[in-house]
Amino acid sequence: MENIVSEKIDRRKFLAGAGASSLVLVSLGGCGAGQKQEPGKPHYGMVFDQNKCVGCTDCRIACNKTNHLPEGVSRLLLELENSQIEGSRGYAADRRYIRVSCQQCQDAPCVTVCPTGAAHRDPKTGIVTMDADKCVGCKYCIVACPYNARFINVETKVADNCDFCLHTRLSKGEQPACVEACKYDALVFGDLNDPNAYINKLLAVKDSVRIRAELGTEPSLRYIPIVKQGV
Repeated sequence: MENIVSEKIDRRKFLAGAGASSLVLVSLGGCGAGQKQEPGKPHYGMVFDQNKCVGCTDCRIACNKTNHLPEGVSRLLLELENSQIEGSRGYAADRRYIRVSCQQCQDAPCVTVCPTGAAHRDPKTGIVTMDADKCVGCKYCIVACPYNARFINVETKVADNCDFCLHTRLSKGEQPACVEACKYDALVFGDLNDPNAYINKLLAVKDSVRIRAELGTEPSLRYIPIVKQGV
């Protein structure tokens, strides 16, 4: 297993020390409601289950390989959080992981500030992605992202973000590389506008949270928090 601790995220500062206060609980079954891109179009989202993730990083490795990313950068990372929990045998470390990636905001600041239209919403899928031919490397989108989940690809000189493998897999009718690679079913991907999609059936029975939802960006990633058990 790779050393997750060494991958502490400097440029992303995902939770920015806010801890649980940055998580907003979403009511049961309500995650897909009112989030439509446009009538008749999909709204793709992803669920990350903290209870199932073991931090193996197979998701990140698959993402890097599929999207041909240079060494040293990733569209997604896993941040390890440790805390102490009290149980019948005293205190023990509570190891849990947080997926750090583009939140695919419905109201995406990166798209709003991009002066060239390089950061845009794909007209067919509604997914926030990049047009490499239009990107001038101004980094406005990187500064505007409240999740610090964007970066400049040092080889292409283009701003990059997780777009659910839109061009490499989704366009072929395949699941994102990270979802396909996860052996523990910690990731679920689907159309939040499709009431019959498994992702909506899962969210109907599981409490989920969104990162910094109070900002009004309407992130499309949902997190199922870890369930603490007695030690």
